[in-house]
Amino acid sequence: MNSNFYQQTKGEVFISTDPSLIQVDVVHQYLTTESYWAEKIPKATVEKAILNSLCFGVYQQHQLIGFARVMTDKATFAYVADVFILKSYQGKGYGKWLMEVIHAHPELQGLRRWLLTTKDAHGLYEQFGWQPISDDLRNRLMTINKPNIYKDNL
Repeated sequence: MNSNFYQQTKGEVFISTDPSLIQVDVVHQYLTTESYWAEKIPKATVEKAILNSLCFGVYQQHQLIGFARVMTDKATFAYVADVFILKSYQGKGYGKWLMEVIHAHPELQGLRRWLLTTKDAHGLYEQFGWQPISDDLRNRLMTINKPNIYKDNL
């Protein structure tokens, strides 16, 4: 493992930003079949997203059991996406620990704004200071949303 990458260890589980450890097939499988936000996403799209993001893999005995991507300029902004812990490992605190490690990453300190979207994990993120978009920001944020983009490309 390259020592230039950020890593935290807790018992037999570790979280690393080393992209060479990411098991793309596991990430793709989860996103395309178990996530509500990236159903049927092409593997090439997952590979490109990983290549262009700061990724955090959660590993037990070098098997990927969780994942998150952060798209960031490492100066002012970060968007957190594709956060998951495989079902058989949920309920053990790994999701909370993953968010702790992301928030502690040295290159993500002092950012002016973080964003993420979630349908069902508000309680997890609120533990780290995340809040629903305020009315003030709601009137300033804009989006182009194509929720069926992967389904339409089959």
